[in-house]
Amino acid sequence: MAFIVPEEIERYAEEHTTPPTPLLEELAAETRATLRAPLMLTGPIEGRFLELLVHASGARRVLELGTYSGYSAISMAAGLPEGGHIDTCEVDAEHAEVARRYIASSPHADRITVHLGPALETIAVLEGEFDFVFIDADKPNYVNYYEAVVPRLSERGLIAADNTLWSGSVLDPDGSEGTEAIVAFNEHVRADPRVVAVQLTVRDGITLIRRAASE
Repeated sequence: MAFIVPEEIERYAEEHTTPPTPLLEELAAETRATLRAPLMLTGPIEGRFLELLVHASGARRVLELGTYSGYSAISMAAGLPEGGHIDTCEVDAEHAEVARRYIASSPHADRITVHLGPALETIAVLEGEFDFVFIDADKPNYVNYYEAVVPRLSERGLIAADNTLWSGSVLDPDGSEGTEAIVAFNEHVRADPRVVAVQLTVRDGITLIRRAASE
């Protein structure tokens, strides 16, 4: 994954973002040293961005698709109001183990539940509406995840879909499965009259989506 903005601008932005907690710095270091695909790690800019989205929206019920090592879940939990909760879905047992360990060491252990297994199966058994959904799992299922959660957004619910600029490959698709899936997802959202969306150049691209007023 390559950053969308120039590296020096990304570095400047990180320097002017409130730094992560020592626990998140430790989590990030272990992730880079021990887990596959460390570029999947949510960094300090996106972590704070997600925290602020949860805080500003007042989201009480958060759903995350793609826990990885738990950085984003712990970040978002810092923005929850009293009584808020995060359900986060992870299909990889090794990733889930790291996430659970760091979540247990965080101040938010009672606010985050890690569900091990395919996310679509977990969504099907969770009840009720979601105030905030962060989609950051396997790209070929992005449209399926989207279709599963759009009808279950609360009145002021918000979706944040990660990696929607895919290192810029959306401009010149290379035929890879990931690129094709992201391009298809972006076009699917753009053509959906049920929603209002904005695509942002944060890190690898984040698309924010809400249901349209008629919905």
